[in-house]
Amino acid sequence: MHGLKASYSKALAGLAICLGILALNLNLAASGRVVHDDSTPPPAGGHAMAFALSSKSFPNEGDIPKKFTCDGADVSPELSWQDPPANSQAFALIADDPDAPAGTWTHWVLYDLPGDVKNLQEGISKQEELPNGARQGRNDFRKIGYNGPCPPPGKPHRYYFKLYALDARLNLKAGAGRGEVERAMQAHILGKAEWMGRYKR
Repeated sequence: MHGLKASYSKALAGLAICLGILALNLNLAASGRVVHDDSTPPPAGGHAMAFALSSKSFPNEGDIPKKFTCDGADVSPELSWQDPPANSQAFALIADDPDAPAGTWTHWVLYDLPGDVKNLQEGISKQEELPNGARQGRNDFRKIGYNGPCPPPGKPHRYYFKLYALDARLNLKAGAGRGEVERAMQAHILGKAEWMGRYKR
């Protein structure tokens, strides 16, 4: 009988502790703070990283240096990416200006970039086919490769660099236009990442 009473007392004490912790968490939650149980192990493999594009040439949503525009050397910026979707076999890149007076203006079209490539160095050659097998299309300046910002005087324009992870190469001929590339990759897009810069004159 004595043992039963002792067990009952321990159970009540444990219940009181649990209720106390619950009340504390409710009070902290009401104040905008929550107590987390750090003893719970993280999911297997950790948190999934997001497909992300970045550049050492200019900050995201920051100003694009003159070097990468028609007012400077007009060379392409450095671009790097990480954590592409699984089974990415190729990448395509489109850079454009949605603020152009005549409507969205395409500055760069690049496709069939191999799936194991993780960056583009600064100053990519303006040629139809690159040494790694990637091909460049024709931009709205009617030229092959990259041509940088060249807006009319006034408010800053936004320049988006959009990288698409694809499950297959497009196998288009070099010099394809943006529309042709977008149609070809439509059923093959696994993910998209972008980086944006601004420029004004």
